[in-house]
Amino acid sequence: MTAYRYYTASSLDGFIATADDSLDWLLSQPLDAAGPMNYEEFIAGIGAIVMGATTCAWILEHEESGPRPWPYSQPSFVLTHRDLAAPAGHVAVVSGDVAALRPRLEEAAAGKDVWIVGGGDLAAQFARAGMLDEVLISYAPVMLGAGRPLFPDRLDLELVELARNEAFACARYAVAGRPGASGS
Repeated sequence: MTAYRYYTASSLDGFIATADDSLDWLLSQPLDAAGPMNYEEFIAGIGAIVMGATTCAWILEHEESGPRPWPYSQPSFVLTHRDLAAPAGHVAVVSGDVAALRPRLEEAAAGKDVWIVGGGDLAAQFARAGMLDEVLISYAPVMLGAGRPLFPDRLDLELVELARNEAFACARYAVAGRPGASGS
């Protein structure tokens, strides 16, 4: 069964980016690329990616200087209400309700999981549709005071795993009431 996973990093006070979408505070923190809850292990289980337009724009602005304009090999979906051209790669620009997107995401994931990339608002849309199974957060030792919130709604979670990766406190949560949570 395909799981929907929100894998992100956050400041200790609950922000995933500054108000001007900077991640400098995050990228300057020490991290063991092979340590607990690392990206390579996570991405190996991902079959499809979904993000909002702001996250897509940030990726393109910060990744296009490399040899490949789109950093993901998985089919990717950019959910937006804006008029946006699809970036090069396996990317589809879509709009509408996330629940209506479910069959397309799961077909693209081909038996693997779906990663909800960046954007607490987007993750909240998936939660409201009953399509958020897991939240993985790497907490950086930084207080931003303001910025883009980790998640805008109430969401009950159950701690499944806790680890330290260099400067980060990493936590994996099951969404309460979803398969995998002990109350389910």
